[in-house]
Amino acid sequence: MQISLRFLSTAVMVAAMALTGCSRPPDLVGIDNPEVPAASVPDVSRHRMFIMTTRQATEVVGAFFSARRAPELGLASVDVTVPPTHVTGQLERAKRLPPDPRKEFAVIDPAIYSTDEAFIAAVDRELSRRPPGQRRLLLFIHGYNNTTSDAILRLTQFVEDTGFQGVPVLFSWASAARTPRYVYDLNSALVARVKLKELASILGRTKADGMDIFAHSMGTFLTMEGLVDAQQAGTLNRRGRIDSIMLASPDIDIDLFRTQVGLLPPAILRKMYLLVSRDDSALRFSRIIAGGVPRVGAADAAELEQLGVTVIDLSKIDDSSSGSHSKFAGSPEVVQLIGAGLNAAGRFGDAESPALHELIAGAPIRILGN
Repeated sequence: MQISLRFLSTAVMVAAMALTGCSRPPDLVGIDNPEVPAASVPDVSRHRMFIMTTRQATEVVGAFFSARRAPELGLASVDVTVPPTHVTGQLERAKRLPPDPRKEFAVIDPAIYSTDEAFIAAVDRELSRRPPGQRRLLLFIHGYNNTTSDAILRLTQFVEDTGFQGVPVLFSWASAARTPRYVYDLNSALVARVKLKELASILGRTKADGMDIFAHSMGTFLTMEGLVDAQQAGTLNRRGRIDSIMLASPDIDIDLFRTQVGLLPPAILRKMYLLVSRDDSALRFSRIIAGGVPRVGAADAAELEQLGVTVIDLSKIDDSSSGSHSKFAGSPEVVQLIGAGLNAAGRFGDAESPALHELIAGAPIRILGN
């Protein structure tokens, strides 16, 4: 038994390290550069990110929210600047503080909202700055081993590179952001599940015309569990605002996923898009932790299509700066494909979208399904 436990512990550690790497840059929420303030740099792009979180707030400089689970849903926002030298598919993150906004992302002006109404009013103000047709929300649910800074920066880079025209909202659940704590993160995702109903209620009270949901890795597990809970409660997409549900590199047991899909109505499955890749090395190790059961994000695309969802096979994409597990943001081809879909009049995956046809033609991407 001791040998087995030692082997399991080693496997978990190796798998966790493979999922996200060994080192992490510093947190940088609210840290402006006193010598070169972000507001002083010409030609920066600036995005306001709204945050809904099950993390506890913290006074640790740069962290904003901690890895500890909070009993209440936290509401906040930040502004993020993207340097004028930004390259599509790259995340130019500071390795030391303060960040240099001329060449690195900076996260400034953090704000916490004490009431749902204050948060909703702030979101509505951002929506009102968009012209009709662009008053939409993008709800992003991050994956395993993420700090608040990690998630904010990844969402900002994704929004910048896709050219998303609406208002981004981050749901940040209480990841430990430590490589050995995969099980803690999995349980944190389950703890966060009970707050999704409250999250949906708050976003449903905004003046958004519609919403796209984008989840990555373990965040897809949380998303699917939330969809199933809402379906069983009779509240899933009751107002018809969900236009697409994108699950990138799903870290979900394939048998569990079949069960989840079986509990969802066809109308929701037709809105669901899986971004998968057979070469996803992170999910290969995740499979070891899971006792050898395949993960959805590395499963056979044709097999997944039979479940009634659209599958986007990225197996032949090899230009991702963020590795095989995050091709959705690290590959210029993929992030532009997603952007064309999000911003298309017919919504993501529309077979009639000329922008999608142009991007897919000549690219090593297969779309199977609807």
